[in-house]
Amino acid sequence: MTSHTPSSTSPAPQPSAAVSVPRPDASDAAARTNTGRFARLPLLAGRSFIPLGLLARLPLAMLTVGTLTMVTSVSGSYAAGGTAAGAVGIGSALGAPVLGSLADRRGQRPVLLAAAVVNTIAVAALILAAAAAGTSGGPVGAVLAAALVAGASSPQVGPLARVRWMALVAREPAENTSRDLDTALSYESTADEITFVLGPALVGILASLVAPWLPLAVAAAMTVVLVPAFAVHPTHRAVRPAARKAAGIRGRGRKFPAAVALPVVAMVCMGTFFGSTQAALSSFSATLAGSEIAGLLYAAMGLSSAAAALSVAYWPRTFALAWRWAVSAGLMALLAALLLLPGSLTSMVVVLLILGIPVGPVMVTVFTVGGVLAPSGRLGTVMTALASGIVAGTALGSSIGGHLAQDGGHHAAFLVPIAAALALALLGAAAAVVLRRRRTDALA
Repeated sequence: MTSHTPSSTSPAPQPSAAVSVPRPDASDAAARTNTGRFARLPLLAGRSFIPLGLLARLPLAMLTVGTLTMVTSVSGSYAAGGTAAGAVGIGSALGAPVLGSLADRRGQRPVLLAAAVVNTIAVAALILAAAAAGTSGGPVGAVLAAALVAGASSPQVGPLARVRWMALVAREPAENTSRDLDTALSYESTADEITFVLGPALVGILASLVAPWLPLAVAAAMTVVLVPAFAVHPTHRAVRPAARKAAGIRGRGRKFPAAVALPVVAMVCMGTFFGSTQAALSSFSATLAGSEIAGLLYAAMGLSSAAAALSVAYWPRTFALAWRWAVSAGLMALLAALLLLPGSLTSMVVVLLILGIPVGPVMVTVFTVGGVLAPSGRLGTVMTALASGIVAGTALGSSIGGHLAQDGGHHAAFLVPIAAALALALLGAAAAVVLRRRRTDALA
């Protein structure tokens, strides 16, 4: 056991293998201590890991919007495009925890390699099925089936990268563990924000300048090249599969404490916040300049959220997880109420930039709490479940926000992100109780 309690930012260290991932010696530790916080990350994982992990998650960020764009274009139906995009989301929400569980038991490398192959084939099948449905009235069911499989087989690079960081950080001297984990998870949340802003933008550029099917073809090509490279990166050796552990540890690690549901539900609320905000912004922008600029408005919140996520690395370690969660989510709820005020595009951009400030820290904190509460050997399952919560919540928020926008306009739709942020704040209060109890049990 390390000297950090669960109320700090460090999850329980996950067992790691020593093969080809040598433990740092005293000189390495000293170098990392004297290096800037984000500059230490390449020393932990290698210089190629950060750009590789960033680019390898880009295809997933392109998949939903790319499917929506392509199917809408070939069918001429927004409903068909939305249904196909929804099938991708459902598949991803269902498939991600399965892939995470398999990675925990079998190791990340074989699971990622298999997912890359299956996903590439599924995306290719989706392109062909959509083309057939558009030109000769082919079966719509084939499009939905391919979209569902493409979503379910999407390689979970982001969550599994977090697992690797947690395993690598657990190898560090105790005095560096909390600081380095804050830094790594701050970077990961920023990487997610960057890709989910860049991905849709890339889809729009490729689809408008060349062809609607090209974004998905590019995504498939990136998957088959970048995901295997991520899979075989030496950092995968830092995470030892649960199947190789002693029987006693394995049996105990397979049980999930009920408290794990807390961060998962929080991520559903976070996804609901995202999805409903997108839907409300579409309605808002349609009254001023056209619904197609909603993505640009939403990107403003993503930019400030990414910057704020990076700042978590510099927050004092005495600012405990439960307080981080409750304060940041409470601020989200207060600032979300400002969404009801703007009457122009400029004022909405300002509000979204301000609103994004607490969003990134909440994301970092909830992922960290997930790591704290994850049972031994099931960290990959928990991280992918958190990612699935965001996907499921985004679909839920888009649906609720869209219906409210249709019936009552954007003001009614903006009530959903306000409610989702309030729910996050309440869950933060519950997290404080759970983490305090866990700390008490650890000290007993």
